[in-house]
Amino acid sequence: MIGTGMIGRDHIRRVTDVVTGAQVVAVTDIDVERAKEIASTIDARVLPTGHDVINDPLVDAVVVTSWGPTHAEYVLAAIAAGKPVFCEKPLATAAEDGLRIVEAEQAFGRRLVQVGFMRRYDAGYRAMKRVIDSGEIGAPLLMHCVHRNQSVPQTYHSDMAVQDTAVHEIDIIRWLLDDDIVSTQVITPRRTANRFGHLQDPQVMLFETSGGVRIDLEVFVNCQYGYDIQCETVGETGTVRLPDPADVWLRSAGQLRTGVLQDWQQRFAAAFDREFTEWVASIADGRLCGPSAWDGYATALISDATTEARHTGRVVTLARPDRPAFYAT
Repeated sequence: MIGTGMIGRDHIRRVTDVVTGAQVVAVTDIDVERAKEIASTIDARVLPTGHDVINDPLVDAVVVTSWGPTHAEYVLAAIAAGKPVFCEKPLATAAEDGLRIVEAEQAFGRRLVQVGFMRRYDAGYRAMKRVIDSGEIGAPLLMHCVHRNQSVPQTYHSDMAVQDTAVHEIDIIRWLLDDDIVSTQVITPRRTANRFGHLQDPQVMLFETSGGVRIDLEVFVNCQYGYDIQCETVGETGTVRLPDPADVWLRSAGQLRTGVLQDWQQRFAAAFDREFTEWVASIADGRLCGPSAWDGYATALISDATTEARHTGRVVTLARPDRPAFYAT
C-alpha cells in the first residue's frame, strides 16, 4: 500500500477484514509515523518509499493511494516491475502521463493496471447498465446527473469540481453508454453563499457523446444537506433512474421523512468492497477486467478539456481517441 491517508487506511481495512486471498505486507507514506501506526495494527512492514514497496520481493501487487501527482510515477514503476497495480483516481493528473502508462502497459504485453472508478461496482449503477444495454428504454437520448457534497475543505478549488469530483461521472457516463464524450462546456450559475471566496459553486457541465447523447451534470459541493448522487437516462421509449440508498421512512410529528447520507464512504462502501473483492479475484485468475488504464487516460483527456472549457467559457471539442485493440475487451 502506497499511501496511508484516509482512503489508504480504508482500503487497508478492506483488504484485511473484507477481502479473502490477500494480505497487506508492506506500507509507505510521506508521514512515516502515520504509516508506522497503521502497520503495527496489521503486522506489516513500513518501507521508506513507494519504489521500495513496488520492488519488494514479498509484494505481489500494489495499491496506490498517495497524492494524485505521484500516481503516474508509481504506476509506471509497477508496470516495469511486472506487478498488478490498483491506482485510485486519477490515474494521472495530466493526460500525457496517462498516455505514457497506456503505452508502457501495451509494451509489457498484458494488463496490469486497474483504476479506482468504484461506481462501476455499485449495485444501482450496474442495474442501470443492464437496462440500457438490454434496449428496454430504446436508444439513450439524454442523461441527467447530480453530484452534491455536504461541504468541502478550504483547500478545494474550482478546478477540482472537474478534476476531483466530476471524474466519477465522466467515467460512469462512458461506461453506461459505451460511448466517448466529444464536447464539453461549463456553465457557472449564481454562487452559493455557503462557500469560500475562491470557489465557484455550483457548476453545471454539459457533455455530448459521439453518438449524440446530451448529458447535463450539476456539481454542487456545498449543498449543506448531505451527499447526494443522482443519475437518470432518458431513452426513446422509457427512462431509468439510479435508486436512492435504502433507508427507513419515519412517520412522526405530522411528517414523513427519510435520512440522507452524509459522505461518500457511507454511500459507496459496498461498491468499494465489491471492487477490491473482484480485483483480487481477477489477479488470482490472471485476467484483470475492471476499469483500465485506457479508461483512466480517456477520463483525463475529458477532464482536461472540461477544465479548459471552464476557464475559457467556450465549448471545447475533443477528437474521439482510437481505443487500441489491447483494450478492446
